This record gives sequence, C-alpha cells and structure tokens, in this order.
Amino acid sequence: MKYAVRYYTKTGNTKKLAEAIAKVLKTEALPLEAGLDEKTDILFLGNSYYAFSIDPEVRKFIRSLDSSKVGKIVNFGSAAMLNSTWKKVKAEADKAGIPMEEKEFHCRGEFKGIHKGKPDEEDLKAAAEFAKSFL
Repeated sequence: MKYAVRYYTKTGNTKKLAEAIAKVLKTEALPLEAGLDEKTDILFLGNSYYAFSIDPEVRKFIRSLDSSKVGKIVNFGSAAMLNSTWKKVKAEADKAGIPMEEKEFHCRGEFKGIHKGKPDEEDLKAAAEFAKSFL
C-alpha cells in the first residue's frame, strides 16, 4: 500500500498532525506546494477552515490531482471554531473523480489564544492511532 501525506496550514497546527500521521505511515508530510505526481493508494489530506471554507489552495490542489493516480483521500485537520472540512473536501474530490474515505481525523487547533496549546501531545497520539487504522 502506497501512502502520501499533504497538508495546508497557516498556523502550523495541521503540519503537526501531518507529521504524526506520516511517521506512522513511514512517509514524509509535505505541503501542498510539493504536489503529488506518484501513484498513491491513500492520500491523507490535511486542511482547516479559513473564512468558513477550505482555502482556495486546497481546492486548487485537489483539482490538480490525477484521479487515475489517487485511490482515495482521507481528510484530517484542526480548527479553533468550526469542525470538520470533510463535506467541503468531498465536494472537490467528487469533481476530481476521487473517492473520499468516510472516516476522518479532526481536533481543536489554537488560533489567536483560543484552545491554547492545541493540538497537544494527546491529539498527536490520537492522529497517529487514526493513521494506524489504515495500515
């Protein structure tokens, strides 16, 4: 099974989760700018809400994916106020013709002093456990 981990972050919170997930999967967590050219069974895609939606960079990345090279997308992320981005990511994945995993990982993230210290060590362990469920 071939895994890839890509993420988009403005605060560094999602990068921490991406690195915890990638460590379990024995791969590298890379920012979206790295792209994804190789065939991948499961793409773990980290993102968050920005202005009540996913960032345009996340949309652009999903649209750039080759549906013949990506088996499915697994959503993960953190946010201070809003919860899961799953529905927004799925809408883009549907347009790209790439299936979405129903399970996702989401936790609180610190933003401007809200949820200070999040994601914390417990959240990172939970993200790693989530990744293990795909091995």
